[in-house]
Amino acid sequence: MIEELKRKLGGEVEKLQFELNVTLPQEIRKAVEHGDLRENSEYKAALERQQFVQARLGQLRSRLSKLSSIDIAQIPPDKVGLGSRAVVEDEKTKEREVYQLVFGDAVEFQEGHVSMASPIGKALLGRQVGETFVLRLPAATRRLKLIELQTIHDDVAAS
Repeated sequence: MIEELKRKLGGEVEKLQFELNVTLPQEIRKAVEHGDLRENSEYKAALERQQFVQARLGQLRSRLSKLSSIDIAQIPPDKVGLGSRAVVEDEKTKEREVYQLVFGDAVEFQEGHVSMASPIGKALLGRQVGETFVLRLPAATRRLKLIELQTIHDDVAAS
């Protein structure tokens, strides 16, 4: 999961680097050729985009650096943590839900991903199979039981 996220972010870095080094300089050059830069909307737009791309590249590089420093050995193999896939059951309705704990920038809600900083992520973090816990949401409070757990270690072992 971590390597997949690194590849995804690395791909975005490559695209933005190309835009910053090739595409935007061409757009700025074209805009300069139009003359008066004080009233040149293309020039201003290109400069704003250049600033955005530079800021985003800084964020991505910082994120990649943090990802490289993660030690999977520090994540417990029997408790919910980063990369865990957890199946929970609502004690009242007996409905089952599946969540996967991911970083905030890797969240795909349709796939059941939740960030570790979200209310469900915080409630799940550190839980073991069979444990019951309370999830407090603005609209309701739910009692959930952790039924199944697949950790990042299980994913690594399967690879």
